Amino acid sequence: MTITVPIITARVRKQVGELLETLEGSIPTATARAITAAGAVLTIVSVFLSWTWTSDFPGDLTVVGYPAGLQLLTLTAGLLLLLQTLAAYGLRGLGWLAPTGHTQPLRWLAVSAFAVTWFTLGAISYELGGLANLTVGGWIAGIAVLPALYGTLALPADRHPATKPAATALWQDLIVIAAIAAAGLGIFTYGIETPYGELFAGFLIVIAFSAAAYLKSGLFERASALLTRRRPYAMSAAFIAAALFPLTQSNDQFANLGVNILIFATVALGLNIVVGLTGLLDLGYVAFLGVGAYTAALISGSQFSPYRDAHVPFLAAALIGAAVSVVFGVLIGAPTLRLRGDYLAIVTIGFGEIFHIVVNNLDGASGPKVTNGPDGIAQIPDISFFGLNLGDAHQIGSFTIGRFANYFFLMLIVTLIVVAVFSRASNSRIGRAWIAIREDETAAEAMGINGFRTKLTAFALGAALAGLAGTVSAHVTYNVVPTPYVFAGSTAPNSAFLLAAVVLGGMGTVSGPLLGASLLYLLPEKLTFLKNYQLLAFGVALILLMRFRPEGIVANRRRQLEFHEADIPAQGDSADATNLSKAGA
Repeated sequence: MTITVPIITARVRKQVGELLETLEGSIPTATARAITAAGAVLTIVSVFLSWTWTSDFPGDLTVVGYPAGLQLLTLTAGLLLLLQTLAAYGLRGLGWLAPTGHTQPLRWLAVSAFAVTWFTLGAISYELGGLANLTVGGWIAGIAVLPALYGTLALPADRHPATKPAATALWQDLIVIAAIAAAGLGIFTYGIETPYGELFAGFLIVIAFSAAAYLKSGLFERASALLTRRRPYAMSAAFIAAALFPLTQSNDQFANLGVNILIFATVALGLNIVVGLTGLLDLGYVAFLGVGAYTAALISGSQFSPYRDAHVPFLAAALIGAAVSVVFGVLIGAPTLRLRGDYLAIVTIGFGEIFHIVVNNLDGASGPKVTNGPDGIAQIPDISFFGLNLGDAHQIGSFTIGRFANYFFLMLIVTLIVVAVFSRASNSRIGRAWIAIREDETAAEAMGINGFRTKLTAFALGAALAGLAGTVSAHVTYNVVPTPYVFAGSTAPNSAFLLAAVVLGGMGTVSGPLLGASLLYLLPEKLTFLKNYQLLAFGVALILLMRFRPEGIVANRRRQLEFHEADIPAQGDSADATNLSKAGA
């Protein structure tokens, strides 16, 4: 079996490759583009037909002339495909869509339209009990995407080095940055507001394949260069866009999701210092989040705290929570950080389990009454700043800022602090020492770096950031219980999900863990329609992503070079290889 599976996989890949080579260039380029454009138009038209007889399927796809639900995602994919096809025809003003060529982005966009359409048809058939639930419009939609897919596969390869963009004025760059920030806010808001799991799954399909398309087109690279060149403006635009999110919400449920995503993302960014920059496999990191949360719960005036008379202001409680987490980080790291690899991972798992067991046993029966055991510490009061209670709703003009919106703004400030600490630390002398240890600890020590002290610094700083996020988390949830602070569980945050967020998002980057944490937190929340198959689908998605994007969604340049080093000679262009090598440096 272990021999047969790779042989079968290699044969399938070879046959698929031969098929693609046969299709590529099999018809004239003009004909292939015409077929692609016709397929895109047919796909767009098909969404205005009814796809099913009954409104039992979420989104009500029975209406003719008015696309809804998943049809809107097919419409989006079709419009993007048509726009890219027009750019391939050389339509004036659209050349910026494909700096490195049109064929590959067209193929990915065609796959996007095909995948979301057939996912919808499959979901209708499965949930309603068979293909008989599809109308003629549904079958037309399924067939309409095929010409576009064939046309893109028949296009000849046209990949070429990206031309250097013309110099632009500051005001032009600011408009583009504002548009990128607005698009990011719109995409995030739509994803978090999807009312049912099927729509969220379709949303992920369109986003994933469209992102692959624009990555292949060179558009993302050009946008990344712009954001790097105008970094202060880009950071300001990102912060403003994030701050506007609560103002788009009329439902506290989604604002609550936003707060929890920021908490999860902030802790993941702290773990990124330990795992992404220093290369230490910490599998018990969520315990530091618990240390901060329990510290805040004990000293914030809860009636269920043994120290209920101690009501420390939040700013002081946040500093105390971070400091206690640092102490725990040093106590755990000092005797164990001389270990490496699997041995260190086992020790950190042990620390996480010890923390979980200890807080369970400090209930007054098995041990001293400190944490109330499994019952936890409840009725943690809301945070108050200078008389402003974050638990109360506040009115700003016509906008009502509710409790979770208040905490969202607070967590946004905390996230900004953590991002600043991470960025400054990673670009400092100690940050370069962390990276040197990650690459080769023995060589780093030979060059004069104190490996133990440097690793302990990373461990302590990561613990402090997790503890800081934990102090806010305690107030948001009103109570602290031991359940979340385990190595693995069905919901975030836990150590396994935090590590997956860092690896999935992109180790060693700032935006990677933020994006990975957002995705991993939303998946369990939105994919409840899969029921018993939820974790299976989640695992398959992670496997596919790690197979085709091992460096993570947002790739660190150095790690990207490591993973794709073998591809450099195959590019056949010494200029491209030189550029990639420079990027890796």
